[in-house]
Amino acid sequence: MKTALLSVWDKRGLIDLARGLHRAGFTLMSSGGTGKALAAASIPFREVQEYTGFPEVMDGRVKTLHPRIHGGLLGRRGVDDEVAAALGITYIDLLVVNLYPFESKAKESLPIDDLIEFIDVGGPAMIRAAAKNFRYVTVIVDPEDYPRLLEEIARDGPDLEKREIYAARAFARTAAYDAAISNYLHGIGKAFPPVFTAQFRNGRSLRYGENPHQTAAVYGETGIAAAVPFQGKEMSYNNYLDLNAACTLLREFTEPCAVIVKHNNPCGVAIDTEIRDAYVRAREVDPMAAYGSVVALNRSVDAALAEEICSTYVEVISAPGFNDTARAVMQRKENMRVLLLPEAVEDQELRSISGGVLVQRTPSYEETWVVKTKRAPDVRETRALSLAWKVCAHTRSNAIILADEKQTLGIGAGQMSRVDAAQIAVRKSRFPLQGSGAASDAFLPFPDTLEEVAAAGATALIQPGGSIRDDEVIAAADRLGVAMIFTGVRHFRH
Repeated sequence: MKTALLSVWDKRGLIDLARGLHRAGFTLMSSGGTGKALAAASIPFREVQEYTGFPEVMDGRVKTLHPRIHGGLLGRRGVDDEVAAALGITYIDLLVVNLYPFESKAKESLPIDDLIEFIDVGGPAMIRAAAKNFRYVTVIVDPEDYPRLLEEIARDGPDLEKREIYAARAFARTAAYDAAISNYLHGIGKAFPPVFTAQFRNGRSLRYGENPHQTAAVYGETGIAAAVPFQGKEMSYNNYLDLNAACTLLREFTEPCAVIVKHNNPCGVAIDTEIRDAYVRAREVDPMAAYGSVVALNRSVDAALAEEICSTYVEVISAPGFNDTARAVMQRKENMRVLLLPEAVEDQELRSISGGVLVQRTPSYEETWVVKTKRAPDVRETRALSLAWKVCAHTRSNAIILADEKQTLGIGAGQMSRVDAAQIAVRKSRFPLQGSGAASDAFLPFPDTLEEVAAAGATALIQPGGSIRDDEVIAAADRLGVAMIFTGVRHFRH
């Protein structure tokens, strides 16, 4: 008869699992809250303290830390049998453990003396012992695995390959648990911990990286990292980068909005009362760049919009929904990746550099728009500046954006010189720029950028301010009749 030791904080699925194990002929062993739950359900089990001959002590801090428990988990069949028999050690064939909820409790601002009581000691010790001995022991750390486990037991139990997979998951769980504790303790009283540990799950290999000679994978269980198309080819490394850029910018808008991204920069952004009109506007900003682009929409797609999308080459389209007729239309473009708009995930940003990572957080902040010129922008110019400023914050630096009330008109991105960015924005525009608004992601160190966009027709400009030559730039704006706003917030994007 096989033995299963059950010790769980999260009781989801516990009773069904225990009943299934009992019916399969397992002897159950348990203690503490798990034992009480089994007893309440009239499921027979053996108390850990009765088996070990040692009572639970120190308010339950010590209950499974015993040689008879760990010998039962670590014992090698056919190798340690004589020692086990001499010491009265029963081999444990199945361990089901989940841990005290340190991660969630750490978010509750508990006093440290209260929080440390949610640091599990016996649980990780048992998990590691069972996982090390996966040749003989199955270890389960996730209630989602209970139904699969019972199915496998009905087919003579998990085989060696399955036990190895469960062991890998178990070690990943204890690693993540220890990482959470380490990050918390290292971070007490500090903006950033001196030691930072992170774990990402759901890893999937990609066809290649940024280029075909590079290898790549994506990791993550939520947001864009978890996004998978329901139509079309698998996402590529560059697709994920562009989709991230598109969705992050899209979330700046509440009105119907379309964002088109190419090479991690917006090449067209537009708003309108109808999402189809917004998409057409965005595409027409730069039709050549929109060819082979990634598109993000914040409204659902119908057949008419699907026809517009399919009228050109789009690599990826993401929206909150697609009706049946839209899906039928899109199937004509069988390679186009179609996926639901991923949910927003608020998290710190990690970027790799040689030898380590950079970690960045964006806390809530407020901008104070201050008119710095003699003339304030009118309502139309203010709307244009608002749109341009939102797009500017998500465009590679140095960035200059020209826009009207509905769409971007010209985008100058990723330039070493701000004047070059302005010249590109003007040159790329396919629309009259008279009366447009301009946005600069950082302050203007000289009046030259202002003079470039004003000569092209811009009548208002928004920038963070903060240059030692602000007064000179403001004087130039007044001379040119350009209304200018300072926001006090810079939006470099490297």
